[in-house]
Amino acid sequence: MSRMIFVNLPVADLSASVDFFTRLGFAFDQRFSDENATCMVLNEHACVMLLVRPFFASFTPKDVADASTTEAILAVSADSREEVDALVDQALLLGGTAAAAPSDEGYMYGRSFHDLDGHAWEVMWMDPHAA
Repeated sequence: MSRMIFVNLPVADLSASVDFFTRLGFAFDQRFSDENATCMVLNEHACVMLLVRPFFASFTPKDVADASTTEAILAVSADSREEVDALVDQALLLGGTAAAAPSDEGYMYGRSFHDLDGHAWEVMWMDPHAA
């Protein structure tokens, strides 16, 4: 059975986060969006729910962590090394910050950034013939 995944992330300013990810080329499903949350579509099976912090907190009895520590790294694929660079460079221009040095294994290349709320994102390309 194929399953969808919805990653939920707390954000401080929903409109700023939507603008950031829109300018990175991501689309949003307005059916699952309001003043408290929005659904960023990665593909037909994976979405990221960006939730304002108080709304996010309503889903858990635990404290909501800020992204000053790393709990998860969200990795997304790219079709080429050039696409990795373009996406991360654009994220940095839009106010994201570099997360780590680029990783280059020849057949696999990746770069990473922190979004406006400090969540860690990694953009990876891998030569499909080397896999």
